[in-house]
Amino acid sequence: MVAEVERLTAQLVDLAEMGVDVGELGEGPRPGGLRRMDAAGGWFYFLAAPRARLIVVVRIVPPFDSL
Repeated sequence: MVAEVERLTAQLVDLAEMGVDVGELGEGPRPGGLRRMDAAGGWFYFLAAPRARLIVVVRIVPPFDSL
């Protein structure tokens, strides 16, 4: 699960370097806020902070069968 989140986060970084607004990717109530993306049957939450050039993973939720 962690390896998948690391892989997806690296892809988010690559997209941000190409100029894509990653604050609009994934699911969330509004662009720029906390976002959720699927990862290996679970999901993870991240926050994009473009001014600080950061993508912060704030929570990783494994698949329910792993809990």
